[in-house]
Amino acid sequence: MKAPDALRVLAELSTSQWGLFTAAQAADRGVSRVTLARLVDAEQLVRLAHGVYRDAGAPTDQFEDLRAAWLSIYPKLRAELRLQPGSLESTPASGTSAATLHGIGDHYVGRFEFTTAVRRQSQRPELRYRIRELDPVDVTIKEGLPVMTLERTIADLVEERYDLSNVAIAIRDADRQRPLNEKRMVELLSPLAARNGLRRGDGVALWELLTELAGIDSGSTVDKVASDDLLGRLIATKYLAAHGITLDELLSRPLPSSDDPAVQRELLREVAHSSALGRRAKALGHV
Repeated sequence: MKAPDALRVLAELSTSQWGLFTAAQAADRGVSRVTLARLVDAEQLVRLAHGVYRDAGAPTDQFEDLRAAWLSIYPKLRAELRLQPGSLESTPASGTSAATLHGIGDHYVGRFEFTTAVRRQSQRPELRYRIRELDPVDVTIKEGLPVMTLERTIADLVEERYDLSNVAIAIRDADRQRPLNEKRMVELLSPLAARNGLRRGDGVALWELLTELAGIDSGSTVDKVASDDLLGRLIATKYLAAHGITLDELLSRPLPSSDDPAVQRELLREVAHSSALGRRAKALGHV
């Protein structure tokens, strides 16, 4: 294919992909790697990464390398197909890559992180995959790319054992963009509480610790959780399961005698300030 014809084909291809395209996409349209190499030499194209190119006349920005890495994961698929809701190939940016897209925290990206529901391996050291079932509630679009939400991104940073003071900076930055969903934060942080020196499953305590480090008024997270029957019951159930009893079993027991307020307080606080238990505790004035 002659250069002018190739440039026309590539322009049509790259228009909906931030001015980028892959060698595999070009090959599907009849443009060979030899032609791509000649166009690079003629400064008509810019080679960004292995198998990914940019039209030399297309604008660039700080996220170009991340977009190129994302395109390279499924090099034959057009971006518009991967951006469709429910796509198994969406591979949203996660971890520090997501934090960079959201503009939160001081995380210097040494490699590109993506989440996928399908196990993948890469020979390229700059790419890292997290294998996880993708809950649609945790995925959004930022700067044209699929990315984990602010809430999921913050939880991922905690999971990766970043210093909590650094995570707190990300939380403060996120809070300036929009109010975080505290219920979702508690859900995501609950499995990470024990590794951070807190009671197992106590996502409320971990979230309050992080907001305190961030210098943010959590708005009485405990009260918010306690007022939500579904979330409160979920937290209490997870905590009690670790101790071999069910929430229904505990609720069927009589509350401790008011003659021993220390025992009352300990039991009621042990099951978190949540759901029916939280309201019963508050009614007695012990939490």
